[in-house]
Amino acid sequence: MPVREQPKRSIKFKSHLIPVLVLILLGIQLFFPFKGWVILLSGFGGIWLLSYTWARALKNGLRLEREMRFGWMQVGDQLQERIALENDSRIPALWVQVSDHSNLPGYSISSVTTVRSQWYHHWFRHGVCARRGIYTLGPTSLETGDPFGVYKVRVDYGETVTMMVVPPVIPLPEIEIAPGGRTGEGHSTGRGLEQTVNAGGVREYVPGDSLRWIHWGTTARKGKPYVRVFDHTPSSNWWIMLDMDPEVQVGEGQHSTEEHGVILAASLVHRGLQMGKLVGLIAHGDELIWQPPSQGDTHLWRILRSLAKVHPSGPPLTELLEHTRISLEQHTSLIVITPRLNPEWLGSLGLLQRGGVVPTILLLNPVSFGGVGNPRPIQNKLLALGIKHYNINADLQDRSENVSAPQDPSTSNRLTSYWRRLS
Repeated sequence: MPVREQPKRSIKFKSHLIPVLVLILLGIQLFFPFKGWVILLSGFGGIWLLSYTWARALKNGLRLEREMRFGWMQVGDQLQERIALENDSRIPALWVQVSDHSNLPGYSISSVTTVRSQWYHHWFRHGVCARRGIYTLGPTSLETGDPFGVYKVRVDYGETVTMMVVPPVIPLPEIEIAPGGRTGEGHSTGRGLEQTVNAGGVREYVPGDSLRWIHWGTTARKGKPYVRVFDHTPSSNWWIMLDMDPEVQVGEGQHSTEEHGVILAASLVHRGLQMGKLVGLIAHGDELIWQPPSQGDTHLWRILRSLAKVHPSGPPLTELLEHTRISLEQHTSLIVITPRLNPEWLGSLGLLQRGGVVPTILLLNPVSFGGVGNPRPIQNKLLALGIKHYNINADLQDRSENVSAPQDPSTSNRLTSYWRRLS
């Protein structure tokens, strides 16, 4: 087992008044002996000795413990942490200041409490994960002292724990992705193809499935809609491209094109994987995010971790489209999420379209986020090119309820505290 970092414990003078008085009285007694000086010296010396004994006992006797399940959350999840303060000494801690140096926005366990001798005090701290990102819980420090204010005791716990807040996943029933053109996708013009495809099983219905695929027997038995899954029906991959060019982002905080774009990307990945698609992600923040199409909860978790860290600092969308042109195969569904109203990037998109890539555009309307512009011209151009597109406004989250993301496979069975006793 790894050796945990030991806390740093220290005692420092908080006030020099009593020590100075003791030294002055000692000097006076040496040069001008008097019974009164001896009494005062004994009194102030006793206070000094008691203060040091009190502070030293607390320095060695205080323990802090922080406990919480898992090291990741979704935006909107409630964070609950248990804090326990233990005093092993025979001296009571009349006051203990707990200082939390975590950087999770809007969350801190800082407080002032008391704990009697050979006892412990615990409490719970609640918070809401309001912003995606990678954060640290800790370091944490304790401060206390003797009742006479002579000494200050400090115990520093330098250990930190990484806390990941991934973007929320919301249902998107109104968005239909243009199929990539492989067999089994889109609308058939004849019945011959459908008669050659065999149903290999059923799964739950997800928005966007054709009503013709509903398996009525299973639906009646389960009480909710199920659709048939076809064997030997190749399906096009989904590539989701997120425009992180800072020049086109509008709004602040959760009410911004940046956050809505990230939420759209996360939700589309979740939906595509539910539909049995191979889904990939392309984005460029501080560095290029390139997650090739794959399936499974592990793949979803990798993408959510990437989206938790991405921030606007990438190149223009035109450049991103040109760099990915040679990497995208034919019959691929490309989903572009962007607030860009300047149509200059449509030329690069057209080259991909002619290469067999089938795009769907999710246009984040900057006007609804407090920006300026008119989305109608670029929408007309997309219509002329025959490209399916959707206008996304700032009320996207208001019209949807969050869906729980799957657990990280590496922590799915780990329900114990991630931060045990810091001693």
